[in-house]
Amino acid sequence: MNRIQRIDSNPRLSRVVVHNGVAWLSGIVAADCSQDIRGQTRQVLQRLEELLTEVGSDKSHLLSAQIWMKDMLGDFSAMNEQWSAWFAPGETPARATAQVTFDDADIRLELIVTAAV
Repeated sequence: MNRIQRIDSNPRLSRVVVHNGVAWLSGIVAADCSQDIRGQTRQVLQRLEELLTEVGSDKSHLLSAQIWMKDMLGDFSAMNEQWSAWFAPGETPARATAQVTFDDADIRLELIVTAAV
């Protein structure tokens, strides 16, 4: 059986799990949730980039993304603006976006991705 690598684990979760050349990342939220959706999106994408680099991957290897948002009506366009600018043409993953209620009212965005390594 191939090795399972767990990164930044605690009793509830691992930040990243890598197996068979695929990395699953748990939900990423902004470190500074006082920022607007543009700021939070930039923070989340920066953290995602750091985690992908740690496992030997990058944003061009994203396979799928789940985007959870607090206010799709108010924030969807601005989030998409940051998201689209972050990718090179033709490198966007499969994606789903949903509106959710977070346990912290200041969180506007959470991102979960799967990437090839």
